[in-house]
Amino acid sequence: MRYGLSHGAIGLLAVWLMLQTTWVYAHPPGLSSLDMTIKPAQIDAKVTFALQDIEAFAPMDSDLDAEVTDAEREAAKPTIAKLLAAQLRVNIDSRDVLPSEPGQVSFDDQNNARVELHYAAAPQNALLVQSKFLALLPDGHQQYLTVRDANGKALTEKMLGKHDDQLSLPIANAAAAESPQAPFAAFGDFFKLGIEHIVTGYDHLLFLFALLAVTHSFWPALKIITFFTIAHSITLACAGLNLIELPSSFVEPFIAATIIYVGVENIIRGDHPKGRHWLTFGFGLIHGFGFAGVLQEMDISSGDTGILLPLLSFNLGIETGQIAVASIVLPMIWWLNNKVETAEKFLKAGSIAVSLMGAFWLVERTML
Repeated sequence: MRYGLSHGAIGLLAVWLMLQTTWVYAHPPGLSSLDMTIKPAQIDAKVTFALQDIEAFAPMDSDLDAEVTDAEREAAKPTIAKLLAAQLRVNIDSRDVLPSEPGQVSFDDQNNARVELHYAAAPQNALLVQSKFLALLPDGHQQYLTVRDANGKALTEKMLGKHDDQLSLPIANAAAAESPQAPFAAFGDFFKLGIEHIVTGYDHLLFLFALLAVTHSFWPALKIITFFTIAHSITLACAGLNLIELPSSFVEPFIAATIIYVGVENIIRGDHPKGRHWLTFGFGLIHGFGFAGVLQEMDISSGDTGILLPLLSFNLGIETGQIAVASIVLPMIWWLNNKVETAEKFLKAGSIAVSLMGAFWLVERTML
C-alpha cells in the first residue's frame, strides 16, 4: 500500500509537469508602459508594448511577429499610431484633448513597438489619463504609467489594469508635494509583479525543480537557491541598468537548453552530481536576463535613477515567490528522495519530463 501511494505521487508529479507544455510561451505577453511628460506648452506621451499585444485588438493584414518583413512593419505604422491615439484618453482640465499630429511609431530588437504622441496643451488644474485599450486585452495585462514634469521628475506612478485603467492627477498638489510617495507606491506594484513573474514563469520554475530534485536535505537546497539568487540578481541588475544587453532570441532558447542539460545530468549522474551550486550560478546568470525581459517589455530599463527602486522591488518579489514555491515543493522532494523504493523512480521520471519540456521550448523558441 505504501509503495502504491508513493508510485502514485510520482505519477501525479510527472503528469503535472507534462501538462505545463500546454503553455506555448513561458512568459506570455501582457506588460506595457505609458510615460507622460508635462511640459510648459504640451504633453508628450510614449506607449511601449509587445507586438503580440497589439494583434489582440488590431487586426492586421499579416501578423506583426519575427517573420514579418521590415517593409510590412513600416506599412503597419500608421494603423498602429491611429489605433493608440484613439484608445488613449487624455483629459486636461476637464476637457478631452486629441494629439496635435500623427503618432510616431518605432520598433526595437525586443519585438516591442513604441508610439510617441504629442498633445498641444498643458494642464493647469488636473490631468486624467485613461488607457482604454486595456479593456480589449486579457485580464492579466498590466501597464505601468509614469507622469513626469518637464525636468523628468516622477510626479506619480501607477500600475494600470483592465479594471483600473485610469489615473487622475491634481497638478497643483503634485507640484507642491514633490511626490515623495510616488516611488514607494510603485514598490508594491513591482514587488507583486516579481511574484507573479516567477510563479507563472514555468521555465524558471522547472529549472529550479530540476536542480532541487537531487537534494535530500535543507543545506544542499539552500546552497542551490542562494547561488541561483545571486546569479540572476547580478544579470537582472546589469540588464536593467543597460550595462549588458542580450537579445531575447538568444536568451530564451538558452534558458530552455539549461533545463534540458540539468534534466539529462540528473538522469546520467543520479542524485549526487558534484558542483551543482556552481552549475546553478552559471546558468542563473542567463536566467537573470530572462527576468530582465519583463522590465524591458515595459520600457523600465531606461538607465535613469528611477530604475533602481523597480529593480529592487521586482527582484525581491522574485525571491519571495521563489522561496514560497520551494517551501511547498521541497518537502515532497525530500520525502520521495529519502524513500528507497521511490527515490530512483522519482528522479528519473521527473527529470525525463523536465528534459522533454525543455526540448519542446528549445525547438519552439528557435523557430520563432
